[in-house]
Amino acid sequence: MMTDMLNLRAAQTTDCEALAGIHNEAWLGAYRGVLNGLDLQKLISRRSEPWWQGALARGVNIQILAVSETPAGYATFGPCRLKATGMEGEIYELYLKPEYQGLGFGRALFEHVRTTLANRSLSGLAIQVLSENEPARAFYRAMGGSRSGTSWYKIGSRRLEISIYTWPDRSHQTRAD
Repeated sequence: MMTDMLNLRAAQTTDCEALAGIHNEAWLGAYRGVLNGLDLQKLISRRSEPWWQGALARGVNIQILAVSETPAGYATFGPCRLKATGMEGEIYELYLKPEYQGLGFGRALFEHVRTTLANRSLSGLAIQVLSENEPARAFYRAMGGSRSGTSWYKIGSRRLEISIYTWPDRSHQTRAD
């Protein structure tokens, strides 16, 4: 997708530095105060430029959202790892730099990836989000997601709840007028 200001495209190896920066800024914005500072820094430092180069080399699906040619967000996605949800597609990560949040760019990236998954014949969509990340949970609810379950993730000594949101296949959705 391309407009005068917005470009949604597959990530390339030349994007690895930008991906690391987006991840860093988005995680600091989303998880500062939720995660222990040292744990947060460890998690962020794992996603350096070489990590992203390796991800692309392994064939990880990564879409970049660029605003006026500046990478502002990304999403990783593929087959659903949460078999109990009954969904076939999953967005593993969707992050924007904080200054691009709340402007409709997340919605554009979400819809683009959701359409990409449907075009690959992956019916339905699931997303996992840290339950304490209320802005992300509100975003997924606004996108029509239903909280369909929970899971747990351990970081350091903390056990954190994960909320699972799902969207059925669009062909099975009905709208009340």
